[in-house]
Amino acid sequence: MIAALKIGNKEFSTNLIQGPLAGVSCAPFRLLTWRYSRPAFTYTEMISCKTIIYQSEHSLTRYLYKDAEEGPVCFQLSSNNPSELGEAVKRVTQAGADLIDLNCGCPVKKIRNKGAGSRLLTDPKTLFSLITAMKSNTHLPVSIKIRVQGDSDEKTNETIANVIEEAGADFVTVHGRHWTEHYETACRYDQIAYFSQRLTIPVIGNGDIKCYDSLQKMSQTNCDGMMIARAGMGQPWLIAKLTAEAANKNYKTPSTSEIGDIFIEHVERLAALLLNDFFAIIQARKFAKYYAKPINEANYFVEAMNACNDLITFKHLVKTYF
Repeated sequence: MIAALKIGNKEFSTNLIQGPLAGVSCAPFRLLTWRYSRPAFTYTEMISCKTIIYQSEHSLTRYLYKDAEEGPVCFQLSSNNPSELGEAVKRVTQAGADLIDLNCGCPVKKIRNKGAGSRLLTDPKTLFSLITAMKSNTHLPVSIKIRVQGDSDEKTNETIANVIEEAGADFVTVHGRHWTEHYETACRYDQIAYFSQRLTIPVIGNGDIKCYDSLQKMSQTNCDGMMIARAGMGQPWLIAKLTAEAANKNYKTPSTSEIGDIFIEHVERLAALLLNDFFAIIQARKFAKYYAKPINEANYFVEAMNACNDLITFKHLVKTYF
């Protein structure tokens, strides 16, 4: 179930991966995940190619900065324009990416209206051009992250499998839901298994992995790797815990006070990255409910965090509740 993973010219000692999370997966989050879990690699949050090409270096810091202490990182891009994607691929290669991914699963309306994200799953011609543009502009392994067809009329699985194979992607991540389906819909393991059986390149299974039982369910698709996503928020040690459980070993979860210290470090690093304490606190409000899961007064802490506006108050709240 947990094994070494080879992707293109890269080799990893594990096949567990921390996936991309919008508004979350910048360097502080990735660094903590690496420190406590040592996944095969982590992801950036999705980055528009236009942002990479046209924004100033300062404004790109949040997206492109890679900490010297973190492990391998897959940079996830968003585009429907092969020439822009090719240029962005060149730039993130130079910025220190270890792998590069094209998002083909985002269900957000504004992304789909631009012809990007999950919209690409019904535009195989453009998708083929995008994958070949990636391959032509980097020596790094490239991939796409997709959604499945579900029960929709969009019979995309076979078509997309053909495009992936013909265009020469090095691996693919399959989220087991259609783009119209929310997290309440169960992960469609059978459709992930289709790609595992159909393709010769590594297939990464994604969807609902949050504990050892769900990891086992995903492994039964015969996928080559398994991606943890939302469950990694507030518990950067999760992949290490799953690895231990798979080996029938005990894993000692950090104490509540240790979790509080991790939360503080996360937000302090975020403030340093953004050069703005208040913006970091705004992000901390979103993270609060995840870090607070183990404490007894989680609801009160989250409510207090929603009124928090500065780092000093934030640290006091964490020390009080954790």
